[in-house]
Amino acid sequence: MAEGIVMVHVRFSPDGSVTEIGERPSGASPQQWFNRLSDAGDTHYQALSGGRGVFRMTRGIIDALKEGAANGAAGR
Repeated sequence: MAEGIVMVHVRFSPDGSVTEIGERPSGASPQQWFNRLSDAGDTHYQALSGGRGVFRMTRGIIDALKEGAANGAAGR
């Protein structure tokens, strides 16, 4: 059975910083989570009009990135 695609929506402020983003783990700012997703899956990102964008990734990728974010925060 194929793994489903998760859409992570992003909203930007006029200066280009991230104000809202879906699937964000606790302890990560919206900008930090966007950077992590961008580093792992720039080919999965689509810019939209109106200061918005969307990542399309599998649940497995999202969960692995969340786990990595949690492990990275624990190591500080």
